[in-house]
Amino acid sequence: MRPVQDAWPGSVQMLGAVTEATMDEGRNTMRMLGLLGGMSWESTLLYYRLLNEGVKARLGGLHSAPLLLWSLDFAPVAELQAAGEWEVLGRELGGAGRRLAQAGAEALLICTNTMHRVHAEVEAAAGVPAIHIADATGAALRRAGCRRPALLGTRFTMEDAFYRARLAERHGVEALVPDEAGRTLVHEVIYGELCRGIIRPESKTAYLEVIGRLREEGADSVILGCTEVTLLIGQPDIDLPVFDTTAIHANAGVEFIVGKNTVAAVS
Repeated sequence: MRPVQDAWPGSVQMLGAVTEATMDEGRNTMRMLGLLGGMSWESTLLYYRLLNEGVKARLGGLHSAPLLLWSLDFAPVAELQAAGEWEVLGRELGGAGRRLAQAGAEALLICTNTMHRVHAEVEAAAGVPAIHIADATGAALRRAGCRRPALLGTRFTMEDAFYRARLAERHGVEALVPDEAGRTLVHEVIYGELCRGIIRPESKTAYLEVIGRLREEGADSVILGCTEVTLLIGQPDIDLPVFDTTAIHANAGVEFIVGKNTVAAVS
C-alpha cells in the first residue's frame, strides 16, 4: 500500500501536467480560504507551505494560495484547554472565524486537531463551512481500506468523544488510543516539546514504542492526530500506513481553493 504522504497530490511530479488551460481555469475559480492558526505556529507554518505548494502543483506558474490567516496567541489557548474552558474557546475561535468570513473567506481550516472540539461553534459564528480535519482523515482511511488506526494526539483528542466518535459514526473507523501512561507521554511531548520547536530523538523512540504496542492490539495504520506530530515521526519511521492529518487537511483546503471540493453549507 502506498503511504498517504506519497499519495498526496501536492508533489512536484504533477507539475509537468500543468497546461495553459489549467492555469486559466485556476485564475477564474480559486476561492479564498481562511486559516485559524497559531495553535501552535509550528504547524501553521506547515499548513501555509502545503497549501501554497498544492496550489502551485495544480495550477503551475506563479500561482499561490489565496489565504487569510488569523493567528492566535497559543499560551492563553493552552491554559483554557487545560482548564476545560471549551465554551470560552468556542467564543474566541468563533469570533476569529467570523472576522475571517467578513474579510472574504469562503471556508475555514481550523489548523489544529484539538480545536475541532469547538468546530460547530466556529461554523455557527462564522456562517461559512469549516472543513473538518477528522472527515478529511476518515475519508483517506476509507480509501486506503484502514479501519483500526492508532491515534496519537493531545489528551483531548485521544480521550474526548468529539474526534473518535466522528471517525466511528461518519466513517466506520475505530481509532485505538494508547493506555494512560502512553497518552500522558504523547500529550506531554506535544506541549512540552513539539509546540516549542523542540525535536528529541528519545521522544521519537518513545512514540514509536507506543505505536508498536498499539500494533500488537490490532492497529492497522497510524493517525498523526496532532498537527505537530508530523514534525517528529512520519511514514519512513513506521511500517504501517501513516495518515498525516496536517497534510491531509491542507490537501482538502487546496481542493476547496481550486474549486474541486464542495463542503456542506452551514445550516
